[in-house]
Amino acid sequence: MSTALTPPAEARPPVRHPDAPAPGEPLGAHYAYCFGCGGGQPHGLHLEARAGEGVSVTAEFTVTTDHQGAPGLAHGGVLATALDETLGALGWMLRVIAVTGRLETDFRLPVPVGTVLHLQAEVTAVHGRKIYSTATGRIGGPEGPVAVRADALFVEVKVDHFIDNGRPEEIQAAMADPDQVRRARAFEVNP
Repeated sequence: MSTALTPPAEARPPVRHPDAPAPGEPLGAHYAYCFGCGGGQPHGLHLEARAGEGVSVTAEFTVTTDHQGAPGLAHGGVLATALDETLGALGWMLRVIAVTGRLETDFRLPVPVGTVLHLQAEVTAVHGRKIYSTATGRIGGPEGPVAVRADALFVEVKVDHFIDNGRPEEIQAAMADPDQVRRARAFEVNP
């Protein structure tokens, strides 16, 4: 693991937010057109995440022919995206908005088309706005062999990060979507 992904000695253990979704509860898409979790992307991952115990989440992603790199095998970038999406869902457990700062991915086994990849992610430490986490993707079930894994550093941001940097058309459409506004307001509990 890179030193950038090693929490400093003064980092604190993560604490599940009291308003975090209950274990097992589906988290839903954070944005309908997200390639990772949104239903509005016909060739997206359609990753389905659920709240886990503590500060963790689980997710499932089915590799389709749209996700292949080599014939019949998942593209490595798609697998990294699935890990990143699962790690990003950890914000629901902390009730913060965070973006990927660094993602280090290890590919251990090829993942065939048709495979359901079982993903699990957890926050390992928090230091200021930095959130340190890890994730694994397993073939054949939550106890199956590890095909991919990642260590990550996410950085907490305010919603203005997206408003200031996103394309105006998409930002306006998202702000007009009552479901999107509801999801954004869920995070306003943090100053």
